[in-house]
Amino acid sequence: MGRRSRRRLGAWLAAALSLVATLALTGPAPARADVVNPRQQWLRDSQAGLFLHWGMRTSPGYTSCSAWEKAVTDGGWKADYWVAEAQKLHASYLVLASFHSRLGYARAWPSAIPGSCSTKRDFLGELIEAANAKGLKVMLYMTDDPQWHAEGGHEWLDSTAYSAYKGHDVDLTTRDGFGEYSYDNFVEVMRKYPKLSGFWIDNDNDYWIDHGLYEKIRADRPGWLLSNNNEDTPIMDTVSNEQKTGMTPAYDYPQAIWTPQPRLTEACFKLPSSGAWWYSGTDSAVDHGLTLGRLISNSGSSVKSLMAETAQVNGRFPSKQEAFNDYAKTYLDTIWGSLGGTEGGGYSYGGLRPGAWNDGAHGVTTVSKTDPDRHFVHVLTRPSGSTLTVRDNGYKATGVTDFRTGKKLNFRQRDGRITISGITGWDPYDTVLAVRTDGRQGVVPASSVTASASVSASGHPASAVLDGDPETSWDNATTLPASVTFDLRSAKSLRYLAVNQREWSVSYARSDTEQSARIRDYQVQVSGDGRDWGSPVASGTLPSARGVAFIDIPATTKRYVRLTVNSTWAAATDTKHYRKLLLDEVRIGTAYPGSGS
Repeated sequence: MGRRSRRRLGAWLAAALSLVATLALTGPAPARADVVNPRQQWLRDSQAGLFLHWGMRTSPGYTSCSAWEKAVTDGGWKADYWVAEAQKLHASYLVLASFHSRLGYARAWPSAIPGSCSTKRDFLGELIEAANAKGLKVMLYMTDDPQWHAEGGHEWLDSTAYSAYKGHDVDLTTRDGFGEYSYDNFVEVMRKYPKLSGFWIDNDNDYWIDHGLYEKIRADRPGWLLSNNNEDTPIMDTVSNEQKTGMTPAYDYPQAIWTPQPRLTEACFKLPSSGAWWYSGTDSAVDHGLTLGRLISNSGSSVKSLMAETAQVNGRFPSKQEAFNDYAKTYLDTIWGSLGGTEGGGYSYGGLRPGAWNDGAHGVTTVSKTDPDRHFVHVLTRPSGSTLTVRDNGYKATGVTDFRTGKKLNFRQRDGRITISGITGWDPYDTVLAVRTDGRQGVVPASSVTASASVSASGHPASAVLDGDPETSWDNATTLPASVTFDLRSAKSLRYLAVNQREWSVSYARSDTEQSARIRDYQVQVSGDGRDWGSPVASGTLPSARGVAFIDIPATTKRYVRLTVNSTWAAATDTKHYRKLLLDEVRIGTAYPGSGS
């Protein structure tokens, strides 16, 4: 996205925020997804959070709520410790998961509602105060699931006590009964903790939906966030994706993300290399490269990292996790200027192309939110040689430096690529290169182009690929082949197409089912009059990969360009994605940025 497109995105976001503010003044809006809302801004400005699974079943485990609370207090639990550890990771929020189905449904706060463990000491309130004092936010995890009510041979839910409290029989071990119980807890927490920042909700419960829980949260606490695990529930602000494994490279979790920007997206993953999400008695190792790689690759995709550490009963983390946090503070402090205040590069926000580069290199790029000419290349896997080549995405480079040392690096730019040479100080986890540019050059302004398509789904016309709006896209109506034709209004030099596909599907094969709804086989034709097209000037296969894709065209001068998609990557066994194609944005390059060094 160039300066013009970035201005359009900014104007679109401002208009959306203005509309939401107006609705807030005129009365509560109906329950729906707010892709952009002022309450989300603190999370949009974040890169990471700290996930805390901690409750009665934290090793060694307790069946008495009062015994667990005594052990926590006697052990020296302090909220300030969690806040300080979060700050080492550059996390700006914490999610407390004690009311968790596998941790005894423990409420680490006083409650008037009987039914499961509730402490007399207000651990939640203390955490909120300690976090707020340091400028951090706290969200509370809430489960929908009663199925683990007898975990370990102990009954954790007290249906008799809750039934007496409600004045009618309620079986907390059923989904409907537990839905009623947890609903009451949502309401009580909202009343008691106005400084809480929202709820992190593990899936849905029909009782909540049938009784308007989310509408009540929106009405009573309109500034709070709602985040949902593994589902894109319409009313939620955030979609949180549980960390998948089996990526290549292992740290590149964004390959598994299926929610397109600007929807707020989060990835949650464990820091310990083995074991449960909570402390089970083992001081597991932390893979430094994998964990840092996940955090950085997520930032390079505008995905928030929710990192889980396994607090012990006294709240402290096992020694290997503490040691990692200490290391991460020093490591991240050095490079935070290339992560904080940035968006992922190579997507809707502009920036250099991420992903697989030359000679086995792999990584991500970031771009400053305030300076669209300030870019960063994060080399997470170094090339086999001493040079790195990155697709320039239309940006004219004016200088490259090693971000850590400030050392100027030699570079050469030609044919749409920036080749950086003489790199000797490769970091084992992330070599950060700062690239200064002079904007995009040689790209036809979208206002000078019109687009039409051979077929379009209702409400998704070809013009969407030119409007700079991240909420619109062209849809091929499950029809292949399908083509988009561009009229440049006059004959222009043509060198390449830059295609941003909708990031609504994963980009890797899961077993025998390929789920990537991305372009596979394509061809490009050009014409002087829009009638005679001749043979394709370019054809081939695009990789199933996230980020902007490029199709180079032998130098020619024509008025019309047609991109035809003959097939996509999704397998016939995946009925949701098969033959389905969504394009966010297509740019037409009339020339590569001028050669330079």
